[in-house]
Amino acid sequence: MEVLLEEDKHWWFASRTRAIFAVLDPVIKERDGLVLDVGSGAGNMFHHLARYGRVIGVDNNLKPLLVAKERGYLVSLGRAEALPFPSGTFNLIALLDVLEHCDNDLLVLEECYRVCAPGGFIIITAPAFQWLWSYNDELNRHRRRYSARTLRELLQKAGFRVLKITYNNFFIFPLAAPLILIREKLGLRPKLASPHFDEEAYQVEMEPAPPLVNAILSRIGELEAWLIKPFSLPFGTSIIALAHKL
Repeated sequence: MEVLLEEDKHWWFASRTRAIFAVLDPVIKERDGLVLDVGSGAGNMFHHLARYGRVIGVDNNLKPLLVAKERGYLVSLGRAEALPFPSGTFNLIALLDVLEHCDNDLLVLEECYRVCAPGGFIIITAPAFQWLWSYNDELNRHRRRYSARTLRELLQKAGFRVLKITYNNFFIFPLAAPLILIREKLGLRPKLASPHFDEEAYQVEMEPAPPLVNAILSRIGELEAWLIKPFSLPFGTSIIALAHKL
């Protein structure tokens, strides 16, 4: 039976997942290797990443890891800067909206390079453009946002060969970017649970969207995923990078 989490119904999460598939499907031919989900949290991406192999998760926060274990996922407590795995172990490494949380992002990528098997891949998603910094970044306790250039340079410094970098949430960018800046200017801050501020929360709550808006944005995400396969989009509120270890 197909796993469906509440997050899968949200347009942002669903669109990101489709974009990840669009980037990974053309390059991951053998799908029986080991996949490492760095910063796996409650395991919200395990059932999606499983299409590429056996998934193992690692996170430095015990609270969401307990949820992941209740779901039956194989997870470990550990830091991205010192991954508790032997070198050359994983065929695919995923850092899905994780790198922006890390104080030393280069060290994290160097660790990922170490545990990545020769011929393996790394997929990264992250928020785009520092000038779009908002209260949402504070809720998530982000350290920074990225551009295609800065993320490419980091991956290359860590030893990876960059295969593709594309922005996503491209079509909504002309509306979303001004809205983010206007809300920030007016101090309009959504009341969302965050584990960084609320003891009861194990992950940051996603801002809800009315059903019709959610459906429209999900359809836009489907179109965008179709475009991302052959093209790299020039701007968006998020960024996706795929790189290879020779």
